[in-house]
Amino acid sequence: MELWTCLGLMAMLVCGCSLRRMTETQVANALASSGGAFASDDDPELVRDAIPFGLKTMESLLADLPDHRGLLLALASGFTEYSYAFVQAEADEVEAQDLAKATAMRTRARKLFLRARDYGLRGLEVTHRDFGKQLRDNPSAAVKAATLEDVPLLYWTGAAWAAAISSAKNDSKLMAELPAAAAMVQRALDLNEAWDSGSLHDFFIAYDGGRSAAMGGSMERARKHFARAVELSGGLRASPYVGLAETVCVGEQKKAEFNQMLDKALAVDPDKKPEWRLLNLVEQRRARWLKAHLDDLFP
Repeated sequence: MELWTCLGLMAMLVCGCSLRRMTETQVANALASSGGAFASDDDPELVRDAIPFGLKTMESLLADLPDHRGLLLALASGFTEYSYAFVQAEADEVEAQDLAKATAMRTRARKLFLRARDYGLRGLEVTHRDFGKQLRDNPSAAVKAATLEDVPLLYWTGAAWAAAISSAKNDSKLMAELPAAAAMVQRALDLNEAWDSGSLHDFFIAYDGGRSAAMGGSMERARKHFARAVELSGGLRASPYVGLAETVCVGEQKKAEFNQMLDKALAVDPDKKPEWRLLNLVEQRRARWLKAHLDDLFP
């Protein structure tokens, strides 16, 4: 009788663990695909306050499901977007009034970008063993292993990495990793250049337009990426216009074109594409801030 009792208890425990695992996986799948609810929201402040709870919930689930690619992708994209839209942007906005606060926020933004990068690399290493190490050793060779399925992870990992580097220009060690970040997004572009209606081209507007020719940048390439980003998005995303204004127009000191690009960004109707509503509202806020600092950018 005791044997059967023990066996019964063991069966219940195994069943309980399996049910718990199944439930966690279902919750993880739901959370990993919940980004659309935020993307279509029309209240950026509400989203700003809500996102941290969701990210921490996903991190808790990840402790039990360490190889869940959906969670790893959601964390990579979530931390990148949150840091860009609500930490780094605010740092720029408060700098004139409180330099110490702006500096602290940029440090926080960099840490969040690096956390996003690390989740993205983990996601890629689920199917590509030692991808991170190989990437640092030989970026152009390492990314060749990535496939069409990896495009979202390649983009968010590379974007987060590049954003972290951009916020720490005095960190020579981190700056030396820029080729790895760019190689990932370039591989994604080679695999599916139309992904997410031109987001990959948005990256290269900033990447090519924000570097001098001596560093490998090219205003001409940035403009080509801008044209393709606008084409793929049907002109319904504000980000290409803001990106060109902030990098190429400022870099070439073309004030009239700068204003023209920002006016086009502000003319985008966020309600035309609900799935881009939040992104457009965030970019339009950036456009208004840039317009308010015209004299600083064009002395």
